[in-house]
Amino acid sequence: MRNKFDRQLSQLNTELITMGALCEEAITNAVRYLTDGDVENRNICLDADRQIDKKERDIETLCIKLILQQQPVAKDLRIVSAALKMISDMERIGDQASDIVEIAPYVEEKGTLSETHIKEMAEAAAKMVSESVDSFVKMNLDIAYSVIEHDNVVDRLFDNVKQELIKSITKGQSDAEALMDLLMIAKYLERIGDHAENIAEWVIYSITGKHQKQSENK
Repeated sequence: MRNKFDRQLSQLNTELITMGALCEEAITNAVRYLTDGDVENRNICLDADRQIDKKERDIETLCIKLILQQQPVAKDLRIVSAALKMISDMERIGDQASDIVEIAPYVEEKGTLSETHIKEMAEAAAKMVSESVDSFVKMNLDIAYSVIEHDNVVDRLFDNVKQELIKSITKGQSDAEALMDLLMIAKYLERIGDHAENIAEWVIYSITGKHQKQSENK
């Protein structure tokens, strides 16, 4: 029974790695579409989001099988429970990448875009997503805590983008409505960072039995 459980856990890890890679692909191509307008990047992002939705269903089914058929206890149960929470956050990441794609055609201020930290934000958020999943697969607390710490970087970049856009508006250099669309895109990237942080917190829970935010609030 234990061997079968270990094989299914290995499958769970593989599925989560694939889902995490799809999230990175969605984020990267959403921002590429924003910057260069290439419809192929838009299509890749939207296709990745559809695959993320399917992966969520597949992993959810696998987790339910693990719980019902293997009846895991203690740490094993925490691992499966954490995976169920993680896939919910990853599904939201895919949705937010798609939201960026939907707004992108209305962003005509490409000059202003190049003067902001949005691309840097996207790279930082994608890195958080990749490393949060990596921390689960490796059951590595150091990586998980590093992801949580890195959310401060994404938050600082978001503040930078806000200030950059406010400066452009006050100078009257660009259309205010288009700049608000850019701000919304930055907000989606900030939320992606938050979801990656959530994933890392569930990894910590799966290893220690304690949830990061709950521990901080005591």
